[in-house]
Parts: sequence; C-alpha cells; structure tokens
Amino acid sequence: MSQRPLHEGLHLQTLAVRAAVERSQYGENSEALFLTSGYVQSSAESQARRFAGEEEGDTYGRSGNPTVRSMEQRLAALEGSEACMATSSGMAAIMLMCFSLLKAGDHVVFSQSMFGSTIKLIGSEFARFGVESTVVPQTDLAAWKNAIRPTTRLLFAETPTNPLTEVCDIAALAELAHNAGALLAVDNCFATPALQRPMRLGADIVMHSGTKYLDGQGRVMAGALCASEKMVNEKFLPVQKNSGMVLSPFNAWVVLKGLETLDLRMRAQSALALELAHWLEAHPAVARVYYPGLQSHPQHALAMKQMSGLGGAVVSFDVKADSPEQARARAFHVLDALQTLSICTNLGDTKTLLTHPASTSHGKLSEAQRQAAGIGQGLIRVAVGLEHPQDVQADMTRGLTTLV
Repeated sequence: MSQRPLHEGLHLQTLAVRAAVERSQYGENSEALFLTSGYVQSSAESQARRFAGEEEGDTYGRSGNPTVRSMEQRLAALEGSEACMATSSGMAAIMLMCFSLLKAGDHVVFSQSMFGSTIKLIGSEFARFGVESTVVPQTDLAAWKNAIRPTTRLLFAETPTNPLTEVCDIAALAELAHNAGALLAVDNCFATPALQRPMRLGADIVMHSGTKYLDGQGRVMAGALCASEKMVNEKFLPVQKNSGMVLSPFNAWVVLKGLETLDLRMRAQSALALELAHWLEAHPAVARVYYPGLQSHPQHALAMKQMSGLGGAVVSFDVKADSPEQARARAFHVLDALQTLSICTNLGDTKTLLTHPASTSHGKLSEAQRQAAGIGQGLIRVAVGLEHPQDVQADMTRGLTTLV
C-alpha cells in the first residue's frame, strides 16, 4: 500500500504486495479489514446523491466495501485489466457474467473440457431461459469457428482445463470472437496471472475462482471477473447489486493476503508438479499423464508460450486398467492407500490434494458428456502442494505399486 499512486511499469511481484486502496487515517501497513454491512452518511442530501450515483462513497455492503475494493484493485493490476469485480465464488462469477451479457436467443460457444459445473450451468441451467450453447473440443480451432452463429455473443474457454490440462490458443480464439462481434472470456484459474495474462492475448474477460490459487491455502470461497471499466460498471455492477453475488470483506481480505505470495507459490508448485509428472510418466501402473509442462503434452509448445514457460500445479493421470469398472476400482484403491496426502476436491492449496473427477467434479455429467470431455473412470487429478517431492511420491507409491 502507498499513500501515493503507484507509478507505471511495476513488476507483477511488486503489484501483488502494493496495489490496494489507500491507507486509512490510522496508517496501517497491512490492508485493513472493514467488517461492516452499512455506512453512516454525513447528511440526508449526501446519502441521496450517493444512492443516485452522483457522489462517490459507500452506501451498503452489497454495493461496495473498501477491503473488497483492495482485492479487486490488486487482481486487476495483476491481470492487467482496467477493473475487477469480486464475487462470492468462481461459479458466482460465471453466473454474473452470463446474467449480465446474455439474453434469450443468444448463443455461447464453450469447451467440452471445462469444469463440470460450468458445463451444467451454461448447457442446462441457462438453456431453461432461452440461452443456446454449443460445446466444442478445446483444442480444435476449426470447431470453434464452425460453431459460431450470427447470434453468438460469447466464446468461453478454460486454459488449462480441469482436469485434463488441455490448452487453447487464446489469441486465435480472441480473433475468432472479435471477427464475429462476440466476446472472449477465459477462465484463468489454473494458470493465474503469475503464469498467464489472457487480456494481453486479446481476451475481453478473465474469470477466476479465488478459492483456488489466489487464496492459496484452502481457506475461503471467492470469485472474480476482470474486464474493462465500462463493462464492469455498466454490465456487471447493476446485476451484482440486484442479485447479491458479493464477496464478503473477510474472504476478500484473505484472498488479498494470498495474492502477495501468488508468484512464489505458483513457481514453486509448478516445479514440484513437473517433477511429479516425470515420475508418474515413468511408473508402470500409469497409462497416461496429463501435464502441460511435459513434452508429451499435445499443446506443450503453446502452453510454454502462453504460461511463462511453466506448466502450472495440476497433474492428472490415468491408471492402467482393462475396463471402466476396473479403472474406477484401481483409482479408488490409489486414493484410499494415501496416508499423508489428502483426498479432496479442491485445488490451489499448499497441501497436495487428490480427487477422482469422474465421481466428483464431473460426476453430475452424463456418461456421454464425460467421454466427450475425456474424463475416464481411471483418471486421478493431483493438485500439487508444497510438500517435499519424495514424500509425495512415497505416499502415492503405496497404492500404485500394488497395481503393477
């Protein structure tokens, strides 16, 4: 924090600890946590002007909070966007984006490899209100292009995807979207601005689940949308005020503190994930490893170009099996044999977390949808934490060695 505006050209690491609202009159060094639902006004006239938007100032917790603004300013600075709007969760951010930008008859194109709840929300829930959608293979640029209609208003990509770490060409999708008069939104949850800044590649909106790496320690739920100031103020803000999809000041403060170590964590966890990916690739019980940092990854070159030469902190792998039933049993066996690591559906923690996507994050999809997304019964996702790599490998060995 600074009593003076931050000058141009500061590096991401500096913005991560300095970008925030100004200090209060008390001169606090750590950003203040303002736990309040309302604000006392100096006069009835001032209150009226503030509610009418004619005067700056806070009125009610649903409309703004200094701590939340600090988190929004910091994330916007890291992503290189003009503005940011925080939400109560990552899914709330997607909900806010869709409610703000789409209406009955509009069309969305999105990847079939996205997070399971995203697929259900856009493909099923919004369909009830007349919003049409088409799912396409994440890496097939021609499929994205062919899916675009005159009514297409939004292309929505997640890169890398959860859990198969598929990577899309952000700049190419941005060109497709803009040529069609549509917007490109990118879920940057896995890479974070520490590794990837989609707006520099042409994206119009960057979505985050702050629950993951932005917090970094598995403590709170949070979400955010980074976009132009015009879009945030004219599209997102009115809907958020009326819907209440706001982030609590405490959760905002936790994420604000998490952002300070984001770059350090992402680089350290990416290095540990690469080491684990190499180890898994050589294990006789593993059929395939999905990790952008591996040269065997289909989009390795693109990932290294877009993600600052690092692969992120999520590794997924298939256990060897002869049938889907056997694959599920073997995956469960590996998870149940863990003694140090955690079976947990979250990611972005300092602790290494493992989960079975087919029965958790993608469990509500139909079998056809799971197969189209490449989510097999033998797939295990590993969100690599900060434990010593030998301890991680030793714990996973307990189950894997008995499958050989």
